[in-house]
Amino acid sequence: MGRLTVASQAGRLPPVTQDPSRATFLELFFDLVFVFALTRISARAFEDLALEPGGAVGWSPVTGGAKTLLLLLALWAVWQNTAWSTSRYDPHHSGLQLIVITALVASMVMGVAIPRAFTTTGLAFATAYVAAQLSRPLILLTVGTPERQLKARMAITYAATGVLWITGALLPTTLRVWLWSLALGLEYLAGRFGFPVPGLGRSAVSRWDIAGRHLAERYQQFFLIALGETILVAGFSYSDSGYEPARTSTFALALAITILLWRIYVQRAGQILAEAVAAARRPASIGRSAADTHLVMVIGLTATAVGYELAIQHPMDHPEAAWIAMIIGGPVLFLLGRARFEYEVFNRVSPSRWVAVLVLVASVPLMLHHPPLLAEALVVVVLGAVALADARRARKGPPEAAATPF
Repeated sequence: MGRLTVASQAGRLPPVTQDPSRATFLELFFDLVFVFALTRISARAFEDLALEPGGAVGWSPVTGGAKTLLLLLALWAVWQNTAWSTSRYDPHHSGLQLIVITALVASMVMGVAIPRAFTTTGLAFATAYVAAQLSRPLILLTVGTPERQLKARMAITYAATGVLWITGALLPTTLRVWLWSLALGLEYLAGRFGFPVPGLGRSAVSRWDIAGRHLAERYQQFFLIALGETILVAGFSYSDSGYEPARTSTFALALAITILLWRIYVQRAGQILAEAVAAARRPASIGRSAADTHLVMVIGLTATAVGYELAIQHPMDHPEAAWIAMIIGGPVLFLLGRARFEYEVFNRVSPSRWVAVLVLVASVPLMLHHPPLLAEALVVVVLGAVALADARRARKGPPEAAATPF
């Protein structure tokens, strides 16, 4: 590890001087928790949509869809902040390992609490979340970094929002949702603006030292986690629902969609994200942008997984509007995120992305009058066309190099 290991052994934890592009075994272990947590997110969303036919249309900010999204964003915040820490500092340092282990345990508690987070397990969810977010800057302050003022501002921020999380957990559902949303929004804005605190200043995120290849690999790995979760949801739903021809066909379509989503992601931006980050003038800026992009794609994959379960359980039923929103909307969100991803890596967007989004959105009124099986088939056709367009582009010349605008 060169200078990085020597500095760590001396007890201090400076920003990385070499790029540990490969994730550590502990980080991969940490990721396994999110396989479980994402399945709990999908299960919760499915219950909200399937248990009350006719009642899932017209969500308000305090109904099932928005509440489930809030929980997903909280999980993402814990994972992303942990990934940034291991990409800014030596992931083999005992202090960083303690951060990852703390986040691992907290994320597991959050995952267990997700199904009843707005009823009986809210305090467990909020306490685990605050513990993961607040312990990170406190541990970094303890092990010693040259950015102590930044870590102090982060600790102050998460302590302040932690009050909102814990207080919200003690209140009725509606107030809980609003307080947790406020807390998460404040944390997001604080991160965007360098954790400003009166009297202590703020930081320019674009100037942060970061191991770009390591961070890029972490985003790729989380995408694969979310993709794997769609397979788990489809497999569990099919194995629990019987093997009638309609369900078998829907399961086969779901598997085809997952394969196509993987293909579209990796061709070719997903393959060379690390090279794009390494070539960027401001690696931290493209890292921050890629975080938002991957979040959109992960939300799309989560919605797609819910759509799988709904379609497999009700392949030939008359669909609720919310069912079609999951089956069609999930791939649409993925394609929108993938279009932005392509811009981040190549400074352009393929027309096939926009055409596919328009076709899927335009099909929604028609799909409201046809069984979910047909909607799944339409998604396969549209995504297949996008994958084919990507393959044709790739055959026209040598592999395209990264040309990031950052």
